[in-house]
Amino acid sequence: MQQPEIHFSVDIETAGPTPAEYAMLSIGACLVSDTEKTFYCELQPDREAADPEAMEIHGLSMDRLRAEGSPPAAAMQSFADWVAENLPENARPIFVALNAGFDWMFVNDYFHRYLGGNPFGHNALDIKAIYMGLKRIASVDAVKVAINRDYPPQRPLTHNALQDALDQARLFSKIMDELRS
Repeated sequence: MQQPEIHFSVDIETAGPTPAEYAMLSIGACLVSDTEKTFYCELQPDREAADPEAMEIHGLSMDRLRAEGSPPAAAMQSFADWVAENLPENARPIFVALNAGFDWMFVNDYFHRYLGGNPFGHNALDIKAIYMGLKRIASVDAVKVAINRDYPPQRPLTHNALQDALDQARLFSKIMDELRS
C-alpha cells in the first residue's frame, strides 16, 4: 500500500541568496489541505552578511531579529515538531514551494545543521515545475506573469513567509485540481 502524502506549503525569507553566507530569517508554512494549520517563526541570524536587495524585499531587520528572533536550533525544532504534529501516522511529508530549489536549500541546510536531519527527507515539489508540466511549456515561459494569468492571485506577493506559504498552497491546490481533471 502506498503511503499517503501530506503536502506542506513552505516559504522563507533570507538575508541573501545562499545558506553558506546568508541567514534564513523567517519560515512560514501551512498544510495545503487545511490552510488553517499554520506555522510561522522568525529566526536570529546565524550569519552577519546581508544583501541589501534581499533585505529591502522583505523588510525584516537583522537588529530586531538578533534581539527578538528564535535561536535557529529552537526554530528548526519547533518547525520539525509542527510538521510531526500535522502528519498522520504512516504518512509522508512533502515540501511544496514556488521556486522550491531556493527555499529547500535553506530549510534542508538548517534542518541538517541544527537538528541532524530533515523531517521531509528528500521529498520536495516545485510548483513552477508542476505548472510547466501541466501547461506543457518551457521554463522560460513559466514566468510569474503566466502563472498569475492562469491562476489570478488573491493579493500581491507580500514577502511575508506565512502569507506567501498560504498563497502558494492555494495556487498548488488549483494547479493540482486542474491536473486531476
